[in-house]
Amino acid sequence: MSAHDFLVELGCEELPPKALKTLRDAFADGIETGLEKAGLSHQAIHGFAAPRRLAVHVAQLQTRQADSVLTVDGPPVKAAFDAEGKPTKAAEGFAKKNGVSIDALDQSGEKLRFTRDIKGEAATALLPGIVQAALDNLPIAKRMRWGASRVEFVRPTQWLVMLFGEHVVECDILGQKAGRESVGHRFHHPGPVWLPSADAEDYQQSLKAAFVVPDFDARREQIRLTVMQLAEQEGGTAIIPQALLDEVAALVEWPVPLACSFEARFLAVPQEALIATMQDNQKYFCLHNHHGKLMNRFITVANIESSDPSQIIAGNEKVVRPRLTDAEFFYQTDRKITLAEHNERNRNIVFQAELGTVFEKTQRMEHVAAYIARETGGNETHARRAALLSKADLCTQMVGEFPELQGTMGLYYARHDQEAGDIPDALCEQYLPRFAGDALPQSKTGIAVALADKLDTLVGMFAIGQPPTGSKDPFALRRAALGILRILIENTLDLRLDALLDAVLQTHRPKDAAATREAVLDFLFGRYRAMYEEQGIPAEVILSVLAVRPMVPMDFDARIRAVNAFATLPDAAALAAANKRVANILSKETVSADFSEDHLTDAAEKALHTAIASVMAELAPAGQATAHYAETLRQLAALRAPIDHFFDQVMVMADDPVLRANRLALLQQFQQLFGSIADIALLATEKS
Repeated sequence: MSAHDFLVELGCEELPPKALKTLRDAFADGIETGLEKAGLSHQAIHGFAAPRRLAVHVAQLQTRQADSVLTVDGPPVKAAFDAEGKPTKAAEGFAKKNGVSIDALDQSGEKLRFTRDIKGEAATALLPGIVQAALDNLPIAKRMRWGASRVEFVRPTQWLVMLFGEHVVECDILGQKAGRESVGHRFHHPGPVWLPSADAEDYQQSLKAAFVVPDFDARREQIRLTVMQLAEQEGGTAIIPQALLDEVAALVEWPVPLACSFEARFLAVPQEALIATMQDNQKYFCLHNHHGKLMNRFITVANIESSDPSQIIAGNEKVVRPRLTDAEFFYQTDRKITLAEHNERNRNIVFQAELGTVFEKTQRMEHVAAYIARETGGNETHARRAALLSKADLCTQMVGEFPELQGTMGLYYARHDQEAGDIPDALCEQYLPRFAGDALPQSKTGIAVALADKLDTLVGMFAIGQPPTGSKDPFALRRAALGILRILIENTLDLRLDALLDAVLQTHRPKDAAATREAVLDFLFGRYRAMYEEQGIPAEVILSVLAVRPMVPMDFDARIRAVNAFATLPDAAALAAANKRVANILSKETVSADFSEDHLTDAAEKALHTAIASVMAELAPAGQATAHYAETLRQLAALRAPIDHFFDQVMVMADDPVLRANRLALLQQFQQLFGSIADIALLATEKS
């Protein structure tokens, strides 16, 4: 069956830049879904997107659906005809439903059957509906109407191209009649661009000749490379966040990077503030020198190739000056009073209605941070001071203008106030980690304050009965819990979760402290699974360690690593099955006596006892040194043969109560060896 390329391009007024890539992908996915439902085979599908257009190209799309045969079974033949061979109402109804006479039905089988050949429809007849459905299903939060039209879309539409091979697919979509004429750059080539066919290369070359780069990814890469080259020419390195790069690529059809400058005096303002205002408000790429310091140079990406670029440069330099002046003013004004004085305003700012003000939160954090500092060898005085000042910069003008600078400005203002030791660093580190994979606090005071902050919010919300539910987590408690676990594990802190929660509960004093404590512990243990599954650890390994609920996260991590390594050993599956069998036996029976070597009678049980005693003699007590877990499990693997032989040769539930009780006690010893690290039986449970 023949096939041709298919191209659809919808032209619009400027599309929302932050949504452009999502709209492109959804449009391509919607068309692919429609083609699959229609049974039209094709090769690669590629989406295009620029500020004024969304397009999709389908390579080698089948020209029509394949013919098919429709077979419908009806009532049994016995029920379709009476004793005289006349059709019953059941037969007549089935024939009428299918629009044929009874003679046209197949009566050779057990049931009446209607068969009809269905001729496949042409792709050109199906494509308009497929494109319309894809556009209708785009993730558009709010659609708009324009003029007198009742058509709704994210932006007013301007043109529509729909080509199948060299021919136009005749249709009307979103108020536009399909044709073969696109439109070029708004200024460089405002007229039509004639497209001879649906060929993807022809499409891109035709638009490039009209000063439009239609491929979003290619345009983004062009911007990245040219910005890097221009930055190098300026003697620096461009700061290119992915989100900013995507947004700039969605703002221009014909990217032209230009280097600009600002007055060097603004470099006295913290560079994070300057970068924030230039990136967020102006969409500029900032430059670092080779020492990592901000330069008084930046790069703007114009959407026009000007005959006099100096005018564009001068315009951008003029626009950025008031922004930088504002940042300079905020910085100078904020430093006229100390952080401690700024912090007084937090007495009137509510953190949460039932949990009090922000200032009261920092007072609770003081107590917890001091406890953590004592336990980790930190400076208790610094921890208290940093906790109390931790939210002071929220009341500054700079953070009011740039909320993303919370903590960062605390660092600068604390240094200006000459706060002691690592207090300034702690004010910045308190929010770490901000997202998965983010850096962790490194200073001891920073660790104490970061943990205190997250624990206070977590325990507080559970104490007032507001844990996260479903997708709702307004206080980001899941992220806080993961942050707590990461800080404790990756900084190798030997702190118990229950002890930490007790310290926090002393500051909240809920009505039922025990219930709150258990609820928060369950929540934290639940976060382990999400954390380790992201690292590729099998669920059964995680569950086996969760079963014994180690209270020290660093210890939990050591067990996870050891059990994961154990699970790859040749004897692991058999030992897991043996542990499961032992667990099943012991769950039904009570071990009523201590084990006695004198009551061993069978060679297999003697051999198991000897093997257990040998392993116990060689091992450091499991649970006392986390470094021994992996070695412990490797040595326990030697018990596979003795336990298998034991179950083959020994009747555990012997008639003699003394023998039975002794064998149960022996199995309990076997179970305790493994159970001191994890519930190895669950490795078999999950796989069975």
